[in-house]
Amino acid sequence: MTVLLTRSDVDGLVDRDGVLLALRAGFTADEPVPPLRVRTPLPGPGTATALLPGVLPDVPAYTVKVNAKFPGAAPALRGVVCLHSAADGSLLALLDSSSVTSWRTGLASAIATDTLAGPDGTVAVIGAGAQARVVLAGLAVLRKLTRLIVCDVDSSRAMAFALEHEASLGVPVEMAPTPAKAAALASIVITATWTREPLLSAGDLRPGMHVTTLGADEPGKVEIAADALRAARVVVDDVGLAVEMGALGNAGLTHGDAVGTLGDVLRGDVNARRSDGDVTVYAPVGLPWQDLAVAWPVFRKAEGTGAGKQFDFLA
Repeated sequence: MTVLLTRSDVDGLVDRDGVLLALRAGFTADEPVPPLRVRTPLPGPGTATALLPGVLPDVPAYTVKVNAKFPGAAPALRGVVCLHSAADGSLLALLDSSSVTSWRTGLASAIATDTLAGPDGTVAVIGAGAQARVVLAGLAVLRKLTRLIVCDVDSSRAMAFALEHEASLGVPVEMAPTPAKAAALASIVITATWTREPLLSAGDLRPGMHVTTLGADEPGKVEIAADALRAARVVVDDVGLAVEMGALGNAGLTHGDAVGTLGDVLRGDVNARRSDGDVTVYAPVGLPWQDLAVAWPVFRKAEGTGAGKQFDFLA
């Protein structure tokens, strides 16, 4: 039998602290299977992407994720994560990919942001959507946040996001009219948009600032200009993918423009900051094993609670 887990199922079963631990372990482990991320345009406005295989040490399963991205849709990301037994390939679960992707990207980015940023807790969010919401939720577990600045092209969405987090985080929240104004007010900046034009350039950076850019996860998408990336110490999740379809390659940069991966930093092999004045940038693309870090504990919890629906694909 296969367990079918909807978006609300996944959201209700995620153990935030447990996923943070699994993601940190995944970043510091040696990945024996190179990540494969295949993307193709579709007729019309969408793209299709597949990530495989998601593997982690000591987890007796693997994931294959298939996504469709349609920027004008809500949600813009639609698809499934297939969780298979590593023993015989049986399909253990089908999970909504938009929720799995949001949780793994957001919590992985929270780890990176907390690791790379200085001690200040003033955060600016550029792009007030679901992805930024999860990053903040994870970051609030890892460090004390003291102030939030919100910027979005949709002022009503920005206001709703601000009011929500003023209540949930219990910190002062204010609005910023432009990305540059938002960055000027914060030490930590999180960009999570669909833009194909840079939101921040080198002139918007200040000594000691950290920027996490989540939008540049496929060819053509750019949130941080090339001059800003060159002025910063850039950390990625996978250097090859960041050049092929992420923030580095999309800005015309190459392998040498990254100081290393987040795994390198967490293992102590690379110093992200040489001084308090360094500017750091985390620019992930997203790796298959991160899907497993969410899907496996969600599946095990569903087994224990009876959540989801049982379906026999082999009937």
